[in-house]
Amino acid sequence: MKTKATRIMIFAAAAMMAVAFGSCDNRKFRVSGTLADAKDSVLYFENMSLDGPVTVDSVKLDGKGEFSFTDKAPEAPEFYRLRIAGQIINLSVDSTESIVVNASYPTMATGYTVEGSAECATIKELSLKQIDLLNRVVAVERNGNLGFDLTRDSIARMVEAYKQDVKLNYIYKAPMRASSYFALFQTLGNRLIFNPRESEEDIKAFAAVATSWDTYHPKSLRGENLHNIAIQGMRNVRIVRNQRAAQAIDASKVREANLIDISLLDNKGQRRSLTDLAGKVVLLDFHVFGSEGSTKRIMQMRELYNKYHSRGFEIYQVSLDPDEHFWKTQTAALPWVSVRDPEGLQSSSLALYNVRSIPTFFLIDKSNTLRKRDSQIRDLDAEVQALLN
Repeated sequence: MKTKATRIMIFAAAAMMAVAFGSCDNRKFRVSGTLADAKDSVLYFENMSLDGPVTVDSVKLDGKGEFSFTDKAPEAPEFYRLRIAGQIINLSVDSTESIVVNASYPTMATGYTVEGSAECATIKELSLKQIDLLNRVVAVERNGNLGFDLTRDSIARMVEAYKQDVKLNYIYKAPMRASSYFALFQTLGNRLIFNPRESEEDIKAFAAVATSWDTYHPKSLRGENLHNIAIQGMRNVRIVRNQRAAQAIDASKVREANLIDISLLDNKGQRRSLTDLAGKVVLLDFHVFGSEGSTKRIMQMRELYNKYHSRGFEIYQVSLDPDEHFWKTQTAALPWVSVRDPEGLQSSSLALYNVRSIPTFFLIDKSNTLRKRDSQIRDLDAEVQALLN
């Protein structure tokens, strides 16, 4: 009897697991609400894929204007929109949210309300800012009293002020959020507001979000796309900079890597680049030697270094100490790569790697791919061994 009961329990457990796995595969999200004054209009629900808008569903609205759309829950944040003709409401979806949107036509793009998603609320803020910028730019362009140069300079100042606001208050503040990704791809007419091809400062914004998505949404298509854009942008900037310096460069020799490069002077005055350590397992460490507990932490790192360096393990340590002489004194006897960022705690590298506290470290594998940050690692010794094997 005991054996039979055990078998029944096993079968029941297996059935429950099957139901659980099946329910995970069938997770849904829901977008519903009301669009007033839009009787007989067709409301489209579209996925904003990397290849452009794809219609998920549509409905012809009646006098009540009620609608409800569902779709499979995404594994990473995904973007959708509600559209009637040229009026658009942008949305982001993460997991199994239930989002409620209420609006009136034809002012739905600016006058809607959204509930159930903080990200959608932030995207609304960004959309309204974008519309306001566009209106101001159009007003300047239509001002016949302004000459060409003044018109161009006025628009450039407005766009730059907009970018600074968005970078400071949205992108760098929370680069892991879907709204920060959304901000990077806002447009002014048919041009991106943030230029990932030529602007070094804009590329840093792309890199910050890319690095954060590598951590919070690993292997997502959008994260990989951001990564490729940032790497290509840095490559373009590097080529242009060298061309301007009248130094010929072979573009085929510009190495691409799966992480954002850091290139600084070490404690011997030599420039050391993080990507030069390809082929090794690297611990990227952001550190302040003048902080409490620094000595103990350095001793732990030395023990790890001595144990695995001969097998291909390296440490690339970025000091943020304000006193250069103090830093050189503290690092003179250290065997690993010790560099110092003169920008200190204002370093752009901290934003690019989404560093919120010091010290912070990351693990990079032999292919120059950032794998994990300290908050994701329970046993550092075991993680290093796994990457070395």
